Amino acid sequence: MAVPRAPSALAAAAPASGKAKLTHPGKAILAGGLAGGIEICITFPTEYVKTQLQLDERSHPPRYRGIGDCVRQTVRNHGVLGLYRGLSSLLYGSIPKAAVRFGMFEFLSNHMRDSQGRLDSTRGLLCGLGAGVAEAVVVVCPMETIKVKFIHDQTSANPKYRGFFHGVREIVREQGLKGTYQGLTATVLKQGSNQAIRFFVMTSLRNWYRGDDPNKPMNPLITGVFGAIAGAASVFGNTPLDVIKTRMQGLEAHKYRNTLDCGLQILRNEGLKAFYKGTVPRLGRVCLDVAIVFIIYDEVVKLLNKVWKTD
Repeated sequence: MAVPRAPSALAAAAPASGKAKLTHPGKAILAGGLAGGIEICITFPTEYVKTQLQLDERSHPPRYRGIGDCVRQTVRNHGVLGLYRGLSSLLYGSIPKAAVRFGMFEFLSNHMRDSQGRLDSTRGLLCGLGAGVAEAVVVVCPMETIKVKFIHDQTSANPKYRGFFHGVREIVREQGLKGTYQGLTATVLKQGSNQAIRFFVMTSLRNWYRGDDPNKPMNPLITGVFGAIAGAASVFGNTPLDVIKTRMQGLEAHKYRNTLDCGLQILRNEGLKAFYKGTVPRLGRVCLDVAIVFIIYDEVVKLLNKVWKTD
């Protein structure tokens, strides 16, 4: 006797367990670049304030009493646009930075997923680490060095950089290409740990949310909340490295023999608390940054999947 077939309604209700769809690295590069450019235009003032506070060493009379005072002094002396000093260097770099980050992450993750196309949190961490190191070497170190020099230059009595291209030309003329790679070790450590933490948290949260269905759609609001959590985790995990990186890229970087010496001098002269200077403005910027980037990235990938067939 033939075995009766399950009703079609019950079959349709069964949990989806198909193979997860992979994102083509080319789509990741395009979506990441667009997301990075939009994000930095929104959040740059908080990056400016964070950098100013980190450069405000205790060994000299403090220039700023806190976040509000930094904003007030900047607006009073340079106008509202003063909060955007150095934006050009970050904007020129943020697009390729995010493009390299997401392109490398998707490239690595596509080779590390299991037979069902799933990526566990540990492999997500390793892919994030690889993405962070790649973006640090290719884009972030020279971009951040130029940005920090621009912001630090504004605190001088007679600023010498008239704009992005003039500043780059002067830095290269005076210090060679090596001048744009100050603090490379600290930058690699910072970006590597940054993306390792962020993608680990993001992968863990996405896997938890999707459960047995790896292709379950992600609501942009949920993506933003998960991104903010991932961003906060990275801030608390590696702000000391960010402070060291900033000092190694400032106009007074010559005071430090290397990354380790910089860390030791900060600890000896300013105490442990100095390693968390600028944490609050960085926390605000990074949470917003990561949330915006992941939302825009996911939405652009969805759009590209409709017009660019790679399966």
